[in-house]
Amino acid sequence: MRALYLSLPILFFFGYAPLMTRGVKAESVRPNVLFIAADDMNCDLGVYGDPIVKTPNLERLAKMGVRFDNAYCQQPLCGPSRASLMTGLRPDTLDMHTLKHELRQKNPDVVTLGELFRKNGYFSARAGKIYHYGNPGQIGTDANDDPATWDQRYNPAGIDKTQEDSIVRYGPQKGGLGISMAWWDPISKDEEHTDGMVANRIIELMKQKKDGPFFLAAGFFNPHCPYVAPKKYFDLYPLEKITVPNLEEARADLKDVPPMAVQRDMKRWPYYFDGVTEDQARKCKQAYYACNSFVDAQIGRLLDALEENNLVENTIVVFWSDHGYFLGEKGLWYKRKAFERSARMPLIISAPGMERGTQTRKPVELLDLYPTLADLCGLKAPATLEGQSLKPLLLDPDSATWKKPAVTQVWHHRNAWGYSLRNERWRYTEWLQGRAGRELYDHSTDPTEVHNLADSEEHQEIVVQLSKELSPFVTLKKYKREN
Repeated sequence: MRALYLSLPILFFFGYAPLMTRGVKAESVRPNVLFIAADDMNCDLGVYGDPIVKTPNLERLAKMGVRFDNAYCQQPLCGPSRASLMTGLRPDTLDMHTLKHELRQKNPDVVTLGELFRKNGYFSARAGKIYHYGNPGQIGTDANDDPATWDQRYNPAGIDKTQEDSIVRYGPQKGGLGISMAWWDPISKDEEHTDGMVANRIIELMKQKKDGPFFLAAGFFNPHCPYVAPKKYFDLYPLEKITVPNLEEARADLKDVPPMAVQRDMKRWPYYFDGVTEDQARKCKQAYYACNSFVDAQIGRLLDALEENNLVENTIVVFWSDHGYFLGEKGLWYKRKAFERSARMPLIISAPGMERGTQTRKPVELLDLYPTLADLCGLKAPATLEGQSLKPLLLDPDSATWKKPAVTQVWHHRNAWGYSLRNERWRYTEWLQGRAGRELYDHSTDPTEVHNLADSEEHQEIVVQLSKELSPFVTLKKYKREN
């Protein structure tokens, strides 16, 4: 079935496992992996129930597998999040909390996800962004990539990179476009853009390597700012239908939040840059949605290619983003926060022989993907991995045996850092292990995290309990924390 072309968001996929019966892998055939990544995509998607953002191809993928409704990153920043995902290790273990290119410098012997597949006879290749790339500055380069992960790498650069002067910028922004309120809606073809070129290359590799086994990674740069996509995707979202939160209510939401939780955002609150108007913020939100639809279209092309090459029955497909994203909620923008909107991101996994067309509310983490793929493909993973295989949830999304919480951390500098624990009901956050404040949100009644209950007398028992559960995950090295 061909991809619908009306609305399309970003996805990440891992190839399907060749499971002929539930949980049983065929011995004679090894599954392929299609690994599809989006950059800075939150869960404002039709597939997650959003009434505005059209995502026909994500919905198509969800019907093929399991949608994870409570999936969380290890750190809401591209560099450490992606390094953690690709190694199955937490940022503290890697000692990586910034955008610096230091994976092998600090962890020379680590075996990455793609490297594990290479060592087991798979063809491992990527197109676009899997490890951290400055966007758009490093598009067209290897950026922070890890050569040992791949047999082949492809770094396209479309008009979103080569025609940066056409991008509209708001506010007195200095420097590059990596953090910007900026957009462009050229009348253009998908294949003129970097992400269209990424899809082209992965489709070519599917045809070339269809006799497998392969591990193919499609790393899309959208919807990371600047928000650039063909105009036809902007047209899906009439500007008059785009809203932003009331700023008086947004400011009130932050009254009971520890200052450290939003210290990077309040100097020029709202919308991060001085002088950005509400109308300009709405325009950027429209552009963000357009970029999601643009990526969704490319995902549809990848799914079509799986069908055309008779690969669906033997390919594991995983869709993920590296973290969530604020679009004006609480007057905030971007990531690097411990709130739900920053820590949570979309995740969908489709694997033959597993559940189809269902969802789970169990909390999971991005670092769970490494052991999951190794498990589904019958590969021996390193004993050092810190995640757990999601196979039990792929077999039974309501599995009572899944008890693991999700832990997300934020690190700005040695005097500003915190950790957040999410279970099925609560989000609990400590800043400097509680010395700079705490947050507690009850997601059964407060999904937008408006009411911080950490200082409430009636909630002190749960605060003590969750603090105890969080404590083992606080392993930041001494030189990265205050004395």
